[in-house]
Parts: sequence; C-alpha cells; structure tokens
Amino acid sequence: QNVSLYFQVGLISGICMIVGTIIGSGIFVSPKSVLINVGAVGPCLTIWAACGILATLGALCFAELGTMITKSGGEYPYLMEAFGPIPAFLFSWTSLLVTKPSSFAIICLSFAEYASAPFYPGCSPPQVVIKCLAAAAIVVITIVNSLSVKLGSYLQNFLTAAKMIIVTIIIVSGIVLLAQGKTENFKDSFEDSKISVSSISLAFYNGLWAYDGWNQLNYITEELKNPYRNLPLSIIIGIPLVTVCYVLINISYFTVMTSTELLQSQAVAVTFGDRVLYPASWIVPLFVAFSTIGSANGTCFTAGRLVYVAGREGHMLKVLSYISVKRLTPAPAIIFYGAIAIIYIIPGDINTLINYFSFAVWIFYGLTVLALIVMRFTRKELQRPIRIPIIIPVTVTLVSILLVLAPIITAPELAYLYCVLFILSGLIVYVLFVHFKFNWPQKISKPITMHLQMLLEVVPAEEVTE
Repeated sequence: QNVSLYFQVGLISGICMIVGTIIGSGIFVSPKSVLINVGAVGPCLTIWAACGILATLGALCFAELGTMITKSGGEYPYLMEAFGPIPAFLFSWTSLLVTKPSSFAIICLSFAEYASAPFYPGCSPPQVVIKCLAAAAIVVITIVNSLSVKLGSYLQNFLTAAKMIIVTIIIVSGIVLLAQGKTENFKDSFEDSKISVSSISLAFYNGLWAYDGWNQLNYITEELKNPYRNLPLSIIIGIPLVTVCYVLINISYFTVMTSTELLQSQAVAVTFGDRVLYPASWIVPLFVAFSTIGSANGTCFTAGRLVYVAGREGHMLKVLSYISVKRLTPAPAIIFYGAIAIIYIIPGDINTLINYFSFAVWIFYGLTVLALIVMRFTRKELQRPIRIPIIIPVTVTLVSILLVLAPIITAPELAYLYCVLFILSGLIVYVLFVHFKFNWPQKISKPITMHLQMLLEVVPAEEVTE
C-alpha cells in the first residue's frame, strides 16, 4: 500500500489558503505598532501598501523557485539546491525551533486577547487567563490537524469565510463613514510623522507580520493541482487582494479614531466595533477570534509539512517525517510543533515575539531570494516554467538586507544577538549529528521511534520517485 501525501488543493483553495493564512491576527494587532513607529496617518498607510508590494514581489520570486524545484517544504529545498545542506539545515533548525512555533504562539496569544476581552470590559484580562486560553487553542488545532487533512482544510475554508465577513464589515462601515464626510483625521496626514531608518524598518516588521504567510503555498507545492498555472495565479490574485483589504481596514480605523485614540486602544478592532456597531459590537471580538484561529490552523497545516520534509532528508528525527496510516497526515510533526509553541507562550508577550520572529524570518527570506539569483547562473539547465525579471529578486534581496540590518545598527538590542547565536548554534548540531552521524542518538531513538510508531500508527512515507 502506497502511503504518500495526497494532491487535493485547487485554485480556489489556493487563493483561500493565501488569503486565509495571511489575514489572521496581524491586521488586528499590528496597526497600533506600525503607527507607534511612524507617528502619523499618511506614512502609516504608505507602509501598509509598501508591505503588500514587497510581499507580492517576494511571493513571485517564490513562485519561480516553487515551479523550478517542485518539492514541498518551503525554503528548505531551494537553499539545499543553491547553497548545499548547511544553510538548509540552519533554516529548518530555525524554523522548527524559532519562527514557526513563535508565530503559532503569537497568533494564539492574539486569539486569547480578543476572545477574553468581552469578559473583562474596561480592563485588560489577566495574563493567566490569556495564556491558558492560548494553550488550549494550540491543543485543539494540533488535534484537528493530526486527525484529518480534509477536516483541517474544511475548517480553513469555514474560518476564511468568517474572517472575510469581519473584514467586510469593518471596510464597509469605513466607506459609509467616509461618504458621510468623516475625513477630519486624514487632513495634513503627513504632519508630526517621525521617520528614520530604524523606525521605518520596525514599522515594516510589524506590517510584514500581518502579511506573513505570503509564501505558504510553497510549503504544499506537492499537493497543488496544476501548480504551474495555479501557483502564480493564486499569488497574483491573493496578495494584492489582501493589500487592498489592509489599506481599507486601516482607513476605516482612522475614520473613527484619531492617531492618539488608536494608540490608546487595548484592541483596535474592538474599539472600532464599540464605536460603530453598538449594540452589536460583540460581533467584532467573536469574528476576530475566528479569524485568528483560522490563521493558526493554516500555519499549523503548512508547518507540519516542513518538519516532515526535514525528517525525510535525515535532518531531523526520523519519526517526525512519518505519516499516519489511517489518516494520511504528518501527525508526529504537528504534535511536536504544538508542544514547542506552548513553551513559547509561557514567557512571551506579543510585541517582543513579533520583533524576534521578523528578524529571524527575513534573514532566511533574503537568503532564499538570493538563492534564486545564484541559481540563474549556477543551475541554468533547470526548467523554469515561471520566469520573473531579475530586477524583482534583486530588489527583494536588498530590501531584506536593509530590514535585517537597520534595527541592529540604529537601535541595537541583545535580543537580536541571542537570535543570531541561536541560529548559529544549529551548526554544532549539524556537525555532530548530520555530518559525523553520531550513532548513540540512533541507538536511544530506535526503541522510542518504535513505540511512537505503534502509539500514533505512523509509517515512513514512500520515497517520492523523481
């Protein structure tokens, strides 16, 4: 019996996957942080639009990579082809232990903040409540995704519909208010703005956090129907759609709140709801909660695939790459990932986690796009069904270098140093276990693997024939 992952994602599901994964907690958490960094309405809206453009360009680079090297697992196989196993290993090391679980944790924490807000009117909910709720959310999502691909995918489509409803409500009420002449907050919108290289890059971090997920389809290239047509199409339709939504949502926020009021708000969308939709303002936290859960679900769905690919290459514990016999899901990977995300929730607060996350993730986005440029020269023989102008990857690489270096140079913090050291500590692990292939972990893990296999009913995936 051949056990391998199953092709079942079409164009509409692809667009839903992009829109569904991108629009999550970010647009309800980030507007405040973007505004804090630039200080005025004009530059704030400009940054939201610029982030959308950057995400689209980045995704187009990924589309060329994804159709040239049609393996699932996101950046992993591309780094492997261009620079060899070490950067690829460092990427999977960082993703598995930093970026993916921390993003899962950020999303579930945002969910918990919005979900508990209505029960504590007028004050912020106690941290214990928020953290327990977030942990519960992680457990539920992990279980759903381990049980069934279809269930995970249906849940995704339902939650995408829910979040499109709340986005539409906010945008439409904003347009109505604009039509009624509520434009006073947009007059002289570039006054009092505080622009510096560091403030812009931190504003970008927060804006781009809201767009994160633009590369999610590359994680499931192996599961897309007709990827050459559907991958670029999903990107070209999906991301600009999200950008328009984001800019309009921010405009809606500003029709009701001045910049000062927006900065004082506990949860921006809830304040908006209280002012515009009262007495039906409970709709907002409810739908925002749906939206963040949807985003967490999408992240979980794709990150499970990443662990699975790294396990398959022998860069992670073998058992992580196994697939459930009955359910055809990478269950061990998903469970492992949920467990680490729960560890991040314990000390973490949202803004610090976002800065860590963006810093680490843009190091590898930059490297991956650089890989595209390098392979134009070193791997000319590879088929490129989608070929983008070379100026796009060059721009994206330069921007990502700026994004990574600017905060370190202008406002250095120890956190960034720890982050770099952690990424580099992967080298030690690589040398010991992948390069020299020490045997004792194998001896210890053999019996554990066997018991886990029996417990979870999982088997190795058949080697995919190239």
